Amino acid sequence: MDRGTQRIEPWKIAIIVVLVIVSLALIIGLITFFVCHDQDRYYNASFLITNVKYNPQYERQTTEEFRHLSQEIETMISAVFNGSFLSKKYIRSHVVSLSPDPGGVLASVVLLFNFALADSKATSWGQVNRVLRRRLQTSSMSLNVDLSTLTLTDLNKEKGDNLLNNCCGIRRQTFSFTGVERVLNGQRAQDGEWPWQASIQLDGTHRCGASVISNTWLVTAAHCFRGGRDPRRWTASFGTLLRPPKQKKFVRRIIIHEGYQDLVHNHEYDVAVVELASAVEFTSDIHSVCLPEASHIFPDNSSCFVTGWGALENDGYSVNQLRQAEVKIIGTEICNRREVYGGAITPGMLCAGYLEGQVDACQGDSGGPLVQANSRGIWYLVGIVSWGDECGKRNKPGVYMRVTYYRNWIRSRTGI
Repeated sequence: MDRGTQRIEPWKIAIIVVLVIVSLALIIGLITFFVCHDQDRYYNASFLITNVKYNPQYERQTTEEFRHLSQEIETMISAVFNGSFLSKKYIRSHVVSLSPDPGGVLASVVLLFNFALADSKATSWGQVNRVLRRRLQTSSMSLNVDLSTLTLTDLNKEKGDNLLNNCCGIRRQTFSFTGVERVLNGQRAQDGEWPWQASIQLDGTHRCGASVISNTWLVTAAHCFRGGRDPRRWTASFGTLLRPPKQKKFVRRIIIHEGYQDLVHNHEYDVAVVELASAVEFTSDIHSVCLPEASHIFPDNSSCFVTGWGALENDGYSVNQLRQAEVKIIGTEICNRREVYGGAITPGMLCAGYLEGQVDACQGDSGGPLVQANSRGIWYLVGIVSWGDECGKRNKPGVYMRVTYYRNWIRSRTGI
């Protein structure tokens, strides 16, 4: 019998070739993924600043003193990494607490980097630690850091997110806008862009906007509850879409300002706080806005953003996707001119929008937030959507309850 080489059938050769090509493609794909794919990595840096005396105002993140020192620290850390070989990996730093210490002020800072998956955790941590220690030692910054106190802890994503999400007024850094829509003449909001926005709903139907000020408290407008004050009929939802929401909560208690009179033409004291029956789970998409100190001044003509699910035109219907619009604070003197609101603007109110009209809040936006970012990029609640003559009308800008005016009342009712 002929024992020569057996001939492999062509279809078997084809299968082998295909399998080899697929295997190579998978291997190349996995190598590319691990080399090129990036991953956010969080670290907690803690260190003592020796040339700053502790100030009790550092206890609250919303004070000017906290903002000033935190900004100095964040600027120093940005300079450390942006001047190093890690500059393209470094994203941001955020001071989460300033604590008293006999030697000065103990700072706790979250650092966020973007490393390739191929970079091991140990290698990444070592690089960050070395750069931080070396460059802080030679830094010519105004802050003196005691390097013997410096600790750098590797945080998993959940812990890193939790630390940041429990700081008020933080939002995601980058967004892409798709299409121009109206709050009146605004844009659609993306997930996580305005994480403190809530909807309060009567018998399951959107009635007003509200702002998250803690995991159990919202602030909104008093006039939203003209339809009923029984908390059992009210719910709150969170996320950019009314349906389906990212989270939904029952309401335990509604506290309306004692000075508010439930009359159609009365706009004074139009503020209320809502206690939720259970705590909201804070995420990158849902967490609190910062409340300003009562003494804080938001300058006239400075830019703010108003958000809501309100109508796209006067007497229109609410929309399902959250909208946003940029408006400017209008001085009370201008807003009280005869052709504008003729003296109706009291110290507890502020105007925002444009005298030429067009961009404005509208029905269904009531109770929602008017916010402004400070120099650290932290967002503060400036106003609560309250009233106005129609929507986007010339010489009739939106009128908001001035949060600084009601700051002490909010604290007295919520403890925040």
